[in-house]
Amino acid sequence: MVADRLAADAVRDFSLPDTHGVERRLSALRGRPVALVFFPFAFTAVCTGELRELSAGYPAVREAGAEVLAISTDTRYALRVFAETEGFVFPLLSDFWPHGAVAQRFHAFDAGRGCATRATVLLDAEQRIVSVDRARISATRDITAELARLAGRSGV
Repeated sequence: MVADRLAADAVRDFSLPDTHGVERRLSALRGRPVALVFFPFAFTAVCTGELRELSAGYPAVREAGAEVLAISTDTRYALRVFAETEGFVFPLLSDFWPHGAVAQRFHAFDAGRGCATRATVLLDAEQRIVSVDRARISATRDITAELARLAGRSGV
C-alpha cells in the first residue's frame, strides 16, 4: 500500500522509552530502513503471535542493515515483562504518555479503546514513508512479508 495519505510531518523525529527506560530516537536510525510496528496490547493472543513472528525474522532484518521498532501504549514495565517472558530482542517502545501521541501521528491509535491499532509503517533510509499496512485489532498481519519488504529496502 502507498503512503496511506499520512501527513508529511508524520515522520518528524520522536523519542519513546524502551523497556529499560532508555529514550530511543527515530533520528538515530537515519540511514537505515525502519519498520514501525504498532500493536494494541502486550500478552494478547494476536499481538504475541505477531511479535513471535517478528522475533523469528529479526536476525535477517538486522543482517540487511534495517531496524524494527515495536510500539504500543502499554507501560514500559509491562513491555519489559512481555519482552523477557517471550525472549524478544528487538526494541519495544512505550507510547504510554502522552498517551498514544506517536501512534496518533501515524493514524495508528484507537481513542475509544485507548490503544495503538495494528499498523506497520515502513520507512526508507531517509525516513520517508514508503508503505503502510493496517489490520483490524482482531486480525493478524503478514509480518513475514512486511519484514521481507523492509529487508529488501536496505540495498544489502
